[in-house]
Amino acid sequence: MKTQLVTIPARRGKAARVHAGQRIRVVNTHGTQVVDAWAFNARDVTEWMSMEASRARFMKLAAAVGDAFVTNQRRAILTLVEDTSGCAHDTLMAPCDRWRYGLLGVDGYHDNCRDNLHAALSELDVLVPATPPSLNLFMNIPWTADGRLAWGEPVSAPGSYALFRAEMDLIVAFSACPQDILPINGRTGQTTEAHFAIE
Repeated sequence: MKTQLVTIPARRGKAARVHAGQRIRVVNTHGTQVVDAWAFNARDVTEWMSMEASRARFMKLAAAVGDAFVTNQRRAILTLVEDTSGCAHDTLMAPCDRWRYGLLGVDGYHDNCRDNLHAALSELDVLVPATPPSLNLFMNIPWTADGRLAWGEPVSAPGSYALFRAEMDLIVAFSACPQDILPINGRTGQTTEAHFAIE
């Protein structure tokens, strides 16, 4: 049976329930779209995928195939099992929010990943008490030996993907990042939809 792709609408979020052992394929459909990702223990949503604990687990700034992301209780939650994107998925930058866009000069409301997360979870009748740091799939944040960071343009090809294995029953959430001021979604400022599939 063919796996059905679920659309993460441009500038919006989407969430799904996943059983332990299932795989989650996140597709950068157009090759230029950052997808913020979160994972929560389905039985206790105060346990979530932690970027800081995960970096301590694999002792790198970005995961490689075979590395497991862990929760704020240091338990494995998602393992990266395949990756065709050709990029180091960012674990350092916080998800965008309304305050971030204010600092970038936006007057009034701007779509953002923080709100997209909570809106996507609410469609599953899930409420989480905070906004955890996100795994920023396909986001190019180059770093230098002296620790400096930069906002890079996308390097992944259209249709490339990252494939994860769920290590527990979980809730996964995604946001097609609406950042159109910095070049992380390309210099055109055009954001697009992305897709995912539960396999």
